[in-house]
Amino acid sequence: MAVMKLKATQQGTVKAQLQDILLHVSWGDLSREYFGKSGSWLYHKLDGVDGNKKPIGFTVEERYQLKGALIDLSERIRRAADSID
Repeated sequence: MAVMKLKATQQGTVKAQLQDILLHVSWGDLSREYFGKSGSWLYHKLDGVDGNKKPIGFTVEERYQLKGALIDLSERIRRAADSID
């Protein structure tokens, strides 16, 4: 199993909270499907810095939307797993 190491500056970010699944989710696809934004937009949000290295974070609404996206994805995965005989 691959393990991703976070930089010290990434501790306490949303990315750190999602460390267990970072390598298993297509974040670009998730960004386009659930946010209507580019993959780089979500990667910057996860890293906590924008393309110009300025601090950036998720708004309360974006955090709620990300949580909903992950819940929806988990339910879709569960349904797919349950359909296997």
